[in-house]
Amino acid sequence: MKITPSTLVRVLDSLYDSAVSGIPGTGSAAEIAASYLKQEGTLRDRSNQLIRWQNTKTASSGFITGIGGFITLPVAIPANLVSVLYIQVRMIAAIAIMGGHNIRDDRVRTLVYACLAGNAAKDILQEAGIKLGSMLTAKLTGMITEKTITAINQKTGILLLSKTGSRSIINLSKAVPLAGGIVGGAFDAAFTNMIGNVARDLFIPKPLAAKRIPETGK
Repeated sequence: MKITPSTLVRVLDSLYDSAVSGIPGTGSAAEIAASYLKQEGTLRDRSNQLIRWQNTKTASSGFITGIGGFITLPVAIPANLVSVLYIQVRMIAAIAIMGGHNIRDDRVRTLVYACLAGNAAKDILQEAGIKLGSMLTAKLTGMITEKTITAINQKTGILLLSKTGSRSIINLSKAVPLAGGIVGGAFDAAFTNMIGNVARDLFIPKPLAAKRIPETGK
């Protein structure tokens, strides 16, 4: 079964919607963000704690095989890959919330997808006029047009699929930058960390992260 960049974006859309609404027993992106906003330290400290948790958390076999039952995807994808992508997307979305961004905004959704490209996200976003490490203001986000959204989504999809030079759904797990995804039920820490750092630098740049915010949990 073949998969194209457009189909991959549809897959990410399904996972993203589930991350926003939450899957029973796992918690939504907003709930995860709220729990870390209650912790001590700067926003950057808190986002780093979230990333470290994602690096070390063990996904049980029940969780891995069970996710597919809650998410309707446009193509058949192995359960372990679904769980990896879901938790990656949810982590990035939670970081976006911590940075004060509205994850129900399609423009923010697209930026979340771009983060899945890891370090390559820098080039994808730069073409859209967004520089990692700079303040991502509401005004700058508002300048992202539908045409730009489509372009970023397509480039992200193409990049993920081009990792193997194949668009076979069987090889999709090798196409995403997760270096093997789940091994023995645990995330590949190095690549999860890389993706988390990209998301942090995009949604919580240093000037903002240096400020301490009230312990409201918002």
